Amino acid sequence: MPIRVTLEVVVYNIEGALRAQEGGADRIELCDNPGEGGTTPSFGTLETLRQNINIDLFVMIRPRGGDFVYSNYEFHAMKRDIWQGMRCSADGVVLGILNPDGTLDKKRCKELIDRARPMKVTCHRAFDLARDPAEALEDCIEAGFDRILTSGGHSKAIQGIDVLRKLQQQAAGRISLMAGSGVDTSNAHQLISETGISELHFSAAAFRDSAMQYRNPNLRQMGATDVQDKVRSVDAGLVRKMRELVDRQQL
Repeated sequence: MPIRVTLEVVVYNIEGALRAQEGGADRIELCDNPGEGGTTPSFGTLETLRQNINIDLFVMIRPRGGDFVYSNYEFHAMKRDIWQGMRCSADGVVLGILNPDGTLDKKRCKELIDRARPMKVTCHRAFDLARDPAEALEDCIEAGFDRILTSGGHSKAIQGIDVLRKLQQQAAGRISLMAGSGVDTSNAHQLISETGISELHFSAAAFRDSAMQYRNPNLRQMGATDVQDKVRSVDAGLVRKMRELVDRQQL
């Protein structure tokens, strides 16, 4: 019997989440700070979205950018952010902690996973920084993760397709795998058909013109962000195109 492909769209603001739902996404991963690869969003954003979308809402639990080795203070912050996610009736959280030697920090991951229940828990791309993907997969299963987001240890999922195939075979139904990084309509079919993975993670990023009419000629950017010209969003049409494409797949 055909298996429906699950589409997760990563979003960085309220508008993007609404557009992702409009396009037919099954789930959103809500983050902040795209320039840092995604960090924990604000409580207000999370609460507002929970009240205004009806698809699954997963929340990034990542206290900062950079590596995935965290101090005790940062670990405490992650616990509190999981609690906030639970307060807002999020469907899941997305997290991952590594040891300095490149192994998964199973002990602390398990503690966070236990705190998150009954929400679902995804291991994010910290997995791709682990020293050995086969070892990390077994560690994720032992820690209790429901899902792993991975590019197969490469910059783009299509480059790691051989690793993704092997990981899917190794998982053998014990944990779900979701292919992410550089996933779009040009490679979705290949990723699905050649790996057997039935979950895709992508951004469908779009930038709309700012509503600002006045532009300060002396200021182009605040930090690394152009605040005068463009606002990040999601292209609902691209999400819809991906939905139509994968719905034609027979897995």
